[in-house]
Amino acid sequence: MAQTRSFKEYVANHFYNDLFAAVSDFLDENHQNLNISSQHVRSVDGVELSDITVKHVYVDSLPGMKIAFDVLLEADMEISEEDRHNDRFDEKSDWFKISCSGDLSCNLDDFMISHVEQYSNRNQQNNPLSDNLVPIIKKDQLETVARSFLEQHYPEALYEPTPMDPNLIAQRMGLSVELRHITSDFSTFGQMFFVDSDAEYYDKETETFVSVEVKQGTIFVDPDAYFLRNLGSVNNTIIHECVHWDKHRKAFELERLYNENATQIKCLVVGGVRDAKIWSPTDWMEWQANSLTPRIQMPFTQAKIKATEIIQDYSRRFPGSALIDIMEPVIDEMALFFGVSRMAAKIRMIDLGFEEAIGTFTYIDGRYVRPHSFKKGALERNQTFSISERDAIVESSLNPALHAKISSGNYLFVDSHFCINDEKYVTTDDNNSPRLTTYARHHIDECCLLFELSVSKSANKYGQQFYTECVLYRDATSDIVFEASYKDSKINSDVDAHAQAINAYTKELSEVLQKMPGGFSNAFVYLMEWKEITVEKLAETCSLSPKTIQRLRTTDDYVPTIESVVAICIALQLPPVLSDELIRRSPCSLGTGEKHLTYKFMLSTCNTKPIHECNDMLQKLGFGPLTKEQ
Repeated sequence: MAQTRSFKEYVANHFYNDLFAAVSDFLDENHQNLNISSQHVRSVDGVELSDITVKHVYVDSLPGMKIAFDVLLEADMEISEEDRHNDRFDEKSDWFKISCSGDLSCNLDDFMISHVEQYSNRNQQNNPLSDNLVPIIKKDQLETVARSFLEQHYPEALYEPTPMDPNLIAQRMGLSVELRHITSDFSTFGQMFFVDSDAEYYDKETETFVSVEVKQGTIFVDPDAYFLRNLGSVNNTIIHECVHWDKHRKAFELERLYNENATQIKCLVVGGVRDAKIWSPTDWMEWQANSLTPRIQMPFTQAKIKATEIIQDYSRRFPGSALIDIMEPVIDEMALFFGVSRMAAKIRMIDLGFEEAIGTFTYIDGRYVRPHSFKKGALERNQTFSISERDAIVESSLNPALHAKISSGNYLFVDSHFCINDEKYVTTDDNNSPRLTTYARHHIDECCLLFELSVSKSANKYGQQFYTECVLYRDATSDIVFEASYKDSKINSDVDAHAQAINAYTKELSEVLQKMPGGFSNAFVYLMEWKEITVEKLAETCSLSPKTIQRLRTTDDYVPTIESVVAICIALQLPPVLSDELIRRSPCSLGTGEKHLTYKFMLSTCNTKPIHECNDMLQKLGFGPLTKEQ
């Protein structure tokens, strides 16, 4: 189906006489009731039709190969008024709507006109077809269309999560499936034959093409040419071809009206249309088949039930795990259960609302990017936090906005991300190489810059559209090359403000360390002044008496307990680096025993909690409270 066929043109060329006669008869019978204004003719006594021009044809798909269509045409005519003194004439044009129907399986030989009227408004089509007789399906209608397909051909898949048998679907639709090597280079993964015909398949043993007779409704599936090389295999291809049979037979019959030798639709693995901005009927048919197939294989409600079941199972097996940390095995189990590819399962999980799947199974620069997650709704479909080294170099060099941010020293390029340079987000592995912390991977939108992705190279236009429509998915085998570009956005503004705040705080801590006087008492007084807290308030906060606090401030030879010093550090909410320094200057020290290790943990991770919560933690672990004074 290389050429674009127009049903409007076919109607205009083949049914001109019928349409002309219908309008002419309508004018003869209804000329006195026409809504036509004329300065010369006050009362229309006669009408002579001279020509018609078909302007639009609106097609509604009916069961089988039948169609109903409204033809909107412009009629040129001469109206006249009979007067006892003088006949008056005027040339006018007006629009008319002719309601028609016919059956494509008999080449519209049963074409029939059921109604003619002066045009005022168009009818609403229940199942509209384009001018090329391709179904008009919007993106938000895909789930409904897929469900309707299953209700007709495989209703059991809508009762409970069910692995689908594509051969049974084909059988119920009256189709037969044959595994054939279609081409020598695997450039075609499937063929649907719409009429009885002679076909060729590639014999790998003799390395020649062999001719064979095929019946209408035969599907050729190449077992070696997997759909886009990573979207699935035979199961996917069979459903894909079944969608063509169900949705695109009328478009094919339109092609047959123009070219009686047409026999099949071939679905290519590589190739496509030259201009990706202009969509041909073939493009729309492939987009529909690509988009509907995974929705048919994994029906929305049942797939969500199964996904939830698998997630609950993994959550029981690995208690305390974040969803992002179990999402990859969940996707693999979904793929195994429904008999689809990993990529198809991942994309479907995103459709189902599990956005954690976006950060899984990503490969960049030939390396695996560990799973990461972000706030729900943070990403558009063409956005990412993960970019290649090449894009990182190019964008940070040529993009002034990004260059300024990177030059500040606030960011490191770690694990394919531009991440805030802070120990909360960046750590090192056993080889002393920087890596994102677990917290950073679970809150990637808090600490990493966001980029927009576009496809820069793709061997397959249909594959490109599938990737970009569903999710910008980058796996280890895809031939699609993406380019990332940095643009200002709310996320990037928030991340950069956070980075600057961290950087400013780090500088402040550095200054505090430099200015901190020697000796415990002097350092203690300095830190209280920095925190702007009074003796009375600190005493209340750390459960020590004001007298004890005052002694620590003024008496150099007063020896506090390590518990009192730890309590003071927590009450002052000191960062770990300042807590360590104050303890180092005190007459106390932290050892390696279990209790002191617990103190170190609290100073590092609980330094913003109230003292009573820290005491509760200690008591649960069998230790006494840090302080008892009132």
